[in-house]
Amino acid sequence: MVTLQPMTDAEFQHFIEPVIVEYAQGHVEDGQWAEEEALEKARKDTYSLLPAGVATPNHYLFTIVNEAQQKVGILWFATQDGHGKDTAFVYDVRIDETFRRQGYASQAFREMEHKVRELGYTRISLHVFGKNHAALQMYQKLGYEMSNVMMAKTLDPG
Repeated sequence: MVTLQPMTDAEFQHFIEPVIVEYAQGHVEDGQWAEEEALEKARKDTYSLLPAGVATPNHYLFTIVNEAQQKVGILWFATQDGHGKDTAFVYDVRIDETFRRQGYASQAFREMEHKVRELGYTRISLHVFGKNHAALQMYQKLGYEMSNVMMAKTLDPG
């Protein structure tokens, strides 16, 4: 079983750049951003969400730790109030390469559900890029349902 330990400032510094790079790549692959502008846009978006790093109000950043006390990944969610729905939004879950496919992400999500309930929230939502099939499968196994779907088709120029 994993535990979610509050992320330290040092862990945040290690975590933030890979998040920005992956976020930028996702938008480029989806055709939403040009490659030349993607890193700048991703950096701006990310730092606007986390202006105070781990101390940003209503944002919860955790290091995922396994039974052997090894740091296996991170989890970041924020709470959002509005429209009658108290929702926690998952911004990122990331398991280090050597620890993937061992159930740590699913366990971290179950632990997050306890934390979200303790905060008084009753709903969790997230975004996943359509090409991330492994994540889609995991979320569906955990009981997440699609709430909206965007689709695209790339046409041949001829």
